[in-house]
Amino acid sequence: MANHGDNPITEAEDRFVTAWGQMGSAWGISRTMAEVHALLYITGDALCTDDIMARLEISRGNASMSLRALVDWGIVFRTHKRGDRKEYFVAEQDIWTMARAIVRERLKREVEPLLASLHEIRDLSSKSGAETEAIEAHNERIENLVAIFELIELLVQRFVSPSGEGLEAAAMLLNQSHTRDERDEREGRG
Repeated sequence: MANHGDNPITEAEDRFVTAWGQMGSAWGISRTMAEVHALLYITGDALCTDDIMARLEISRGNASMSLRALVDWGIVFRTHKRGDRKEYFVAEQDIWTMARAIVRERLKREVEPLLASLHEIRDLSSKSGAETEAIEAHNERIENLVAIFELIELLVQRFVSPSGEGLEAAAMLLNQSHTRDERDEREGRG
């Protein structure tokens, strides 16, 4: 990223963009895509592709591909400024809405394809007709995986409902439980 002198806000934004980019690549998404999202989120401003390219020092193609993917994920939106023909982009600022969109996208890209593959594998191994111990053990392992991933899918769908109340409520309950556990430990009850 470009050196922005002694501006502490810009320096803090740049550090956030770097950290978010590292996290994104650890999660298996493009570092640049994560950095573009981070920049739009942390500045809270509508930026055009040229602004993003300049700030992150990336190519137009890289910026365009990242923006298109972020729009597809539902965490960045297109907008326009009156009197300006450029297309601008703004990030979702509500953290719960953003978290729901990310979880939904990960479910769609990771869990659903895995479940489809597990179902195919289960069906394939069930067609063998032979009832050996090895096949039964194999099928039991596949069924266990199918069951756990179907449960995960169900929980995620419930927690990531359109209203978003499920995810936020679950987080609040977990936080209350964690706070209570910490208090009990401090008071010698845990």
